[in-house]
Amino acid sequence: MGRATQRESDTAGRRGPDQERPAAWSAYGKLVRLFRERAGLTHQQALADAIGYSMEQVASVEQGRRPAKAVFTEAAERVLDAGGALRVLQPDVDRAKLPLFFQDFALLEAEAVSRFSYDPMLVPGLLQTEAYARALLEAHFPPLEEEAIEQHLTARLARQSLLTRKNPCVVFSFVLEEGALRRAVGGNAVLAEQLAHLRECSRRRNVEIQVMPTRRAAHSGVNGQIVLLETVERRQFVSIEAQGFVNIRSDRDEVSEFWLRYGMLRSQALNTEESARLIERMAEEL
Repeated sequence: MGRATQRESDTAGRRGPDQERPAAWSAYGKLVRLFRERAGLTHQQALADAIGYSMEQVASVEQGRRPAKAVFTEAAERVLDAGGALRVLQPDVDRAKLPLFFQDFALLEAEAVSRFSYDPMLVPGLLQTEAYARALLEAHFPPLEEEAIEQHLTARLARQSLLTRKNPCVVFSFVLEEGALRRAVGGNAVLAEQLAHLRECSRRRNVEIQVMPTRRAAHSGVNGQIVLLETVERRQFVSIEAQGFVNIRSDRDEVSEFWLRYGMLRSQALNTEESARLIERMAEEL
């Protein structure tokens, strides 16, 4: 029997009263307090002084009101001698910063050994520069609060560690629409930086980037964005996202059809060398 998950982002960037403190943040905060008290630091100010943060920041983390960043975690691990207990929770803390509709997919993505995607509108999050990602979040409507923008940005950039993960290494294939690469998100300077970043990413041995040229008027991806995942256990999933809805499918017949479709997409797109030259030309035109 296949499994489908569909979530919507009507609460993206905004949390209701029952969602203000994600479980991962609360659990992390309780551990910080436990280790602080065990270390003989009876006041939050003492920990704040030891790791170079304000007392308000330490209090917010302990109470689960604010997520800890990786630098906070490393400092707390060292000062509190936490033995890796905080470090192991950091991915869950980061994931809870993502929009609610995206969290189920992010869990599967973290288990992937291969990730193939077709992106017709924008550079995908795993390949975005910080400036490009920030411009997209600032353009969100309804507008996001500044704190939500920072949380989503941190989480999006943290996901990019998948590109360099070694155990297991993840194989990536990205097919990007030419029009998506010409969309000047954040302005020409931001786009130029983004195109240069794509070239750097494509030099990684586990990353292939292909461009679907605009001149190919019709192709097998015209119905929209696709992400295909295969996990360590060799389970395969397809995810489709549109306007804040994510639909994840695992039915073998359905997923097989999408893998075939993606194979056709790769054959219809420019090869990696041609794609790299096109990206370079687009950058020179800016």
